[in-house]
Amino acid sequence: MEFRFELALCAALESPDRVVARQLGAGVTNPGGRIVDVCVLEPGPGFDRRAAIAPDRIPDPAIEAAVGPGEAVPVADAFDLPPDRAAAVVERAVEAGYLERERRDGRPVVRATARYPDDWVGSLTAIENKPDLGTPGDLAAQLRYDAALGLFDEAILATASYVTRAHLNRIPDPVGVWRFDPETGEREVIREPSPLDPDAPGVEIREERSLRTDVSLVGPDAVARKRRRIAERAYGKGWRPSPPGCAHATGTADGRPYCERFDRVVDPGRDCGAGCDAHDPADPPAVDRDGLRDERTAWTADPDGDGPRRQSGLSRFL
Repeated sequence: MEFRFELALCAALESPDRVVARQLGAGVTNPGGRIVDVCVLEPGPGFDRRAAIAPDRIPDPAIEAAVGPGEAVPVADAFDLPPDRAAAVVERAVEAGYLERERRDGRPVVRATARYPDDWVGSLTAIENKPDLGTPGDLAAQLRYDAALGLFDEAILATASYVTRAHLNRIPDPVGVWRFDPETGEREVIREPSPLDPDAPGVEIREERSLRTDVSLVGPDAVARKRRRIAERAYGKGWRPSPPGCAHATGTADGRPYCERFDRVVDPGRDCGAGCDAHDPADPPAVDRDGLRDERTAWTADPDGDGPRRQSGLSRFL
């Protein structure tokens, strides 16, 4: 249920003025400590310049490297990394289209294809999905984590449940609350989120116990680096999963994986494959995920084509 809810929410949030992605790591000192269900990226002034570089994620070490679009720099001078690690980063950055590589005097040198814009992200919103508030699990702890760390500009809880005053009292005050119907796509704002402050130091909750909470203090520079990584991951990844390789599989008009045998959206990683009695191996259906994303969002599939779309302004989830 939660997977189908999540995909329906992503589809409903898509807009030419934003980028939507799902399942992104949001831990800073503990990288696997927090996974955000949905992230909404709204463009900043430099968004078009970022979109013009590449449709894929640019590796963070390449962005931080001492290399620009001017004179080519030896890899050993550009990266403060072990040689094998630097080579792997260069390979990914070249594949992404951010770096150009050649050899001079027998040494590899690199040059950036464009200057990386620091102002391409306008805002980042984290959305935690909990369709059924009757089985909240670790919901309160997850939302406390987001509110204390302040990595995102806003944090929101999305649910299909009726939201009571008791529910609201258990949710940190800065966290907004939506009631979302995955069948109709209708969304009711129960409580508006309060702005968080990503420019300030944050507190990362590492472990909560009955009489003790372990935390790490996170400085503004570390928060900024993590926000850039999240933004790059969101831009490169999107939210649509790959459809399963089954004769019953198809895709909805908005690109969600669908099973004609069971007449519903499915989770390819859990619902499909050898564990399904109706599984009939076949090539995955032809779902143009990149085409849909290019058409419906601010992401640009082919920056060498018509170029990125000019953003007309930020829309707040209208």
